[in-house]
Amino acid sequence: MNNLHYKTTNWKQYNQALINRGSLTFVIDAEAIQLWNQTKPVNSGRSRLFSDLAITTALIVKRVFSMLLRGLIGLVDSVFNLFQLLLLLLCLHYLCMSKRAKTVNVVFKTKNRGSIQHLALDYTGFKIYGEGE
Repeated sequence: MNNLHYKTTNWKQYNQALINRGSLTFVIDAEAIQLWNQTKPVNSGRSRLFSDLAITTALIVKRVFSMLLRGLIGLVDSVFNLFQLLLLLLCLHYLCMSKRAKTVNVVFKTKNRGSIQHLALDYTGFKIYGEGE
């Protein structure tokens, strides 16, 4: 059987492609920031602190990066810190996410082609953009 050997001739582009693998872009819409915390009570009992948008977003990020809930809290806190949103938005508690995951409908297509290039959060929800979109 022949051993195929590839000779890299475009080292500058190859190195940049390897660097870009670690690049991550978060976009947070102003309306999504307003909708993150839930202000109106639901039925009876204690009112919820976080909207369904917040729970759905956190669960999708958890699935995209294959994270545990406690690690997800660290990631969300660091993203809020980068955007200087720690005073406006609270990160969800892992118990809250665990309980609400049963009631929130998370629609997420599994990755079938290409790599994830951009993550966007706007008032309609969390979106993932890859090579084909």
